[in-house]
Amino acid sequence: MTETNVFSPMPTGLRDFLTVSPVDAPEARDLVLGGPTFRRYAAAAAARGWGYVQGTYACALPAGVTTRVAYETLRDRLLAELEAALPLDAVILHLHGAMVAEGYGDCETDLAARVRDAVGDRARIGLLLDLHCDVAEELVEAVDAIVIYKEYPHTDIEERGEELANLVLDAAAGTTDPTMALFDCRMLGLFPTSREPMRSFVDAMVAAERRPRVLSVSLGHSFPWGDSADMGSRALVVADGDRELARAVAEELGREFFRLRHEVDLRPLPMSAALDRALSAAPAGGPVVVADVSDNAGGGAPSDSTFALRELLARGVERAALAMLWDPIAVQQAFAAGEGARLTVRIGGKMGPHSGDPLDVTGTVAALAPDLVQRWPMSRGHLDVPVGDCARLTVDGVDVVLSTGRHQVLGVEPFTALGIDPADRKLLVVKSANHFHAAFGPIAGEVIYMGAPGALTNDYPSLPYEHLDTRKYPWLDDPWQS
Repeated sequence: MTETNVFSPMPTGLRDFLTVSPVDAPEARDLVLGGPTFRRYAAAAAARGWGYVQGTYACALPAGVTTRVAYETLRDRLLAELEAALPLDAVILHLHGAMVAEGYGDCETDLAARVRDAVGDRARIGLLLDLHCDVAEELVEAVDAIVIYKEYPHTDIEERGEELANLVLDAAAGTTDPTMALFDCRMLGLFPTSREPMRSFVDAMVAAERRPRVLSVSLGHSFPWGDSADMGSRALVVADGDRELARAVAEELGREFFRLRHEVDLRPLPMSAALDRALSAAPAGGPVVVADVSDNAGGGAPSDSTFALRELLARGVERAALAMLWDPIAVQQAFAAGEGARLTVRIGGKMGPHSGDPLDVTGTVAALAPDLVQRWPMSRGHLDVPVGDCARLTVDGVDVVLSTGRHQVLGVEPFTALGIDPADRKLLVVKSANHFHAAFGPIAGEVIYMGAPGALTNDYPSLPYEHLDTRKYPWLDDPWQS
């Protein structure tokens, strides 16, 4: 499970995967992204009196193309465990979508096809996917049911896992006959569900699931920084034994989503304009939160860019804080110096042109937090996400949170664990695209999306795609007419 930014300068190798084996305690799996969902799978099986076999789970943070040896090693390990457990009535694959490896443009389809060959036609196969996935027709043909997260930020992972488990087990028991259909919406972009009209569109998807014989409705948003012929948003419907119904509902919802294309597409403000707006705002009830979407580690960016920080310092901004800038070397120096020390250090700008130039600063080591864990709010509790050692460096009125772990901001802890009260700040800059919203939306006076320079540009036509079919929005405003 990983998400591949083919334009990222950092390859994804075997050591980048946090791997949990079948003999590890369930608590170990809970610490991996989406890991608590495995408890839902086990509970669904137990509720029916079915046996449950757990395979290896491996998850890597988004980065560049996965090495061939990493993908084949993990894939073949999983297939060997699967074959050792045969015969099986049902298989659930807990994946992401949009994974690319050397020699494999679509890892999910490759894996699903091999699983189908191993278990045969009788067994039912279900996939859970992140909504930033790309769903190929070949993937739909290889499995029986696909369920995709509905929410962005992804607060509904466990609910969707439970939905998939029950859908697959019902099919294996012979009580339903899931049949899927896709509709290509001919769109590419980012579509947060935390704002209108996406919020209402998700509600419409849920309402469609209450129609007779409709088992599940999903929307694959796609991941814009991949590069395949199957990239793009697609509506997916699972119906009970009625392919025409699935096709009709998928097209109905897909065309409605396309109609909303100008309203749902996230278009961040250029950096200067975003900061102008943030600094001129006088919101009531909380700080202005500026999302540095272009340096979001959750999309494969290094999270070490200095563009926004350099601009804050150049403007003389005070009562501002920025998190998290990935720089293990600078953190090591801060821990060596200790809290309260004055430190001259070079930070950021290490991973290539998208990271900007390194920034030489002198500041105070205001706080240190070893083994910091941020809490990502979910609809059912939260997910603990370790980010390593962190240091707070105060430079000319701006607090910079440096981390040894490369991760996007998901919870308030990268600030609060280092003594920064968000309510006491005029401006918070978070390196994240939208997953921050679950924690920061309720406390923000205003949220601004900023398109600073970086590895995750939202100017998609400027990217050097080789395989993408660009007969879609935003290359064409209305590809149906074109």
